[in-house]
Amino acid sequence: MDVSQLRMRGTGERVRNWLTPERIVFYSVGMLLLFIVMMAVWAWSSHAFAERGVAAPGTDFSIFWSASYGLWHGSAAQVYDHVWFDGLQRRLFDDLHRSNLLPWLYPPTFLVFVSPLALLPPLAMYFVFVGSGLVLCSAGTLRVSGLTGSLRGSRFAWLIVAASPCVLVPAIFGQNSLLTAALAVFALHWLRRAPLRAGLCIGLLAIKPQMAVLFPLVLIAARAWRTLAAAALSAVLFGALSVLVCGVQTAQQFLVNTGLARATLLEQSRSYWLASPTTFAALRDSGVPIAGAYAGQASVALIAAAAAWYVWRGTRDMRLRVAGLMVATLLANPYVWHYELAWLGIALACLIARGLDTGWLRGEQTVIALAWLLPVYELFNRITELPQIGPVVLLLTLLIVVRRVRLGADARAGRTALVYSHAI
Repeated sequence: MDVSQLRMRGTGERVRNWLTPERIVFYSVGMLLLFIVMMAVWAWSSHAFAERGVAAPGTDFSIFWSASYGLWHGSAAQVYDHVWFDGLQRRLFDDLHRSNLLPWLYPPTFLVFVSPLALLPPLAMYFVFVGSGLVLCSAGTLRVSGLTGSLRGSRFAWLIVAASPCVLVPAIFGQNSLLTAALAVFALHWLRRAPLRAGLCIGLLAIKPQMAVLFPLVLIAARAWRTLAAAALSAVLFGALSVLVCGVQTAQQFLVNTGLARATLLEQSRSYWLASPTTFAALRDSGVPIAGAYAGQASVALIAAAAAWYVWRGTRDMRLRVAGLMVATLLANPYVWHYELAWLGIALACLIARGLDTGWLRGEQTVIALAWLLPVYELFNRITELPQIGPVVLLLTLLIVVRRVRLGADARAGRTALVYSHAI
């Protein structure tokens, strides 16, 4: 008895299947064309991104490249100095139209990780950085989701993953979320067959440690002790290497900068709240005091962690496990920008493949469509200033994962009861 049969028995009606492989390909091609048109209009209206007061693509990547240059031509401690680093960026990129300060807020592990970037010119390395993240994230997503098989071997499987807004938005900014998503998805892909390699990937997430917050929980749930040990050891060694290369002072400066970012950006910046699909951002933008927003975020984080535990204990279906972990990670963090929704893209690929294979449950297709469009909503919400719906969409996505696991458990219990009744 598969999930679709269980659904039919429970509801007595068939769910309309409008999210077909053909339509998925059509929507993906349409999104890619819209992205190309948007970039062309953006370039034309800003005179090739040279107009004062207009943001340019790759803004975040320029921070990474500047940090690499500063490490080679200065010191790691200077990179963490806001004034020195801002002056360096302005000299390197002649960014006269940018008035806001873009400090280095990442841990020393990520500074070591990006250190090779300045070995090539910024434009060339931008395409290498974004391209490698896109390829790795797409390849890992296709492997864990089995989307190619679900589409009956369609050659468009790569396009569906790569043309997702969850990929296109971080590509615009040149963000590292495609690489962190790739590390996460390959860790899950190798979890059973190569536990030490999986642990190494998780350990490398020390470049953005908040994105690894739920990995220990699900590894314990799966009793993946070798992977857990490998992840802990590799994270410690990577952290020690970064301190050795950058100096103990940088670890202290990172903590200071983190506190400043929390006080000024996370807690007080409406520009951040409008682009952050988190419970904390939604509550703060609605006027909830800081203490109440933290309490709400903590409550949702506990729900997300409990859901991730339930999914990883309740099923061995790797697609549901991956989807549950990806969405729960986004919900558990108070500091998530729109580009971190690259992790959501992995979950959506797994859920689409599962739906195509076993049939759709009521409401699933609508939730997946809303989640697929969420990065676009968050990207433009600084202009539209609409209510922050991100946590609602993410909670609904997590709900359909949990429901799939529950129905699978009910199906197994039904089969057990049937066998028992026959035995009697």
